[in-house]
Amino acid sequence: MGLTVILVVVVLVIVRLFVAGRRSQRAPQGLGVQNGKLAPCSRKPNGVSDQAEDDRHRVAPLPAAWDALAALLAREPRTKIVSQTADYLHAEARSVLFNFVDDVEFLRGDGKIHVRSASRVGTSDFGVNRKRVESIRARLVAGRG
Repeated sequence: MGLTVILVVVVLVIVRLFVAGRRSQRAPQGLGVQNGKLAPCSRKPNGVSDQAEDDRHRVAPLPAAWDALAALLAREPRTKIVSQTADYLHAEARSVLFNFVDDVEFLRGDGKIHVRSASRVGTSDFGVNRKRVESIRARLVAGRG
C-alpha cells in the first residue's frame, strides 16, 4: 500500500510539472528594456540579473563582446534568439526535461552587457540561470564566443 501511494504521488508531480511546462510557453509581460534597464527578477530564487539590488539575484555584467554573444547563443542547444536589436537581445532557453522555458535577456550599454536570466515557472531553478550566465561569461572572456 505504501509503495502504491508513493508511485501515485510521483506520477501526479510529474503530470503537474508537465502541465506547468506547457502553460509556460508564453513570454511574461514586462520583458525588454524599460527606462534603460532590464526587468527586475521576481522575488523567487529562480533568476539572476546584474541589475538586481539583492545578493540572491545579482551577478556581474558580461564583458562588452556583443557580436560574440549573439554567435555564442546561436550555437547553444535548446536556445532560440527571439528578438534582437542593435542593443537588446532576448533568447529562450528550454530545459531538457519538461521543456521549461527560461527568458535570457541582454542589454548593451556602459561598456558592458547587462544580463537577466529567469525561469518562467517554478520557485527554484536549482541554480540553472546563474550557471548559464557564468558559463556565457567564461566563454566570452576566453574568446570562445
